[in-house]
Amino acid sequence: MKKWLFRWLLGFPALSVHADLPKMEDPSRGQGGGIMQTLQNYGYDIVILMTLGICTIGFLVVANNCIATYSEIQAGRKQWKDLGAMAGVGAVLLVITIWLLNQASDIL
Repeated sequence: MKKWLFRWLLGFPALSVHADLPKMEDPSRGQGGGIMQTLQNYGYDIVILMTLGICTIGFLVVANNCIATYSEIQAGRKQWKDLGAMAGVGAVLLVITIWLLNQASDIL
């Protein structure tokens, strides 16, 4: 490191920085009338995020199986109809999963 840069960094005065913690946002269904209702609303948001995670994992599993089937097609062990069946059944399962999770969130 150059000497002048090192001397400049040492001579640079320390600045005072005041940072506040970010404010906590209200849940998506509002803060509620009391602490229990507010906690229930935060719980609802957590459950919705978990269902989003379940749908994401389902999509990744279907995509991984389709990619594996495609590689088996290239190796000559499977046919294109197998890939179509895998993608079609996977898409139907994802739609059913999303629909059921939406029904469950309405119950909450």
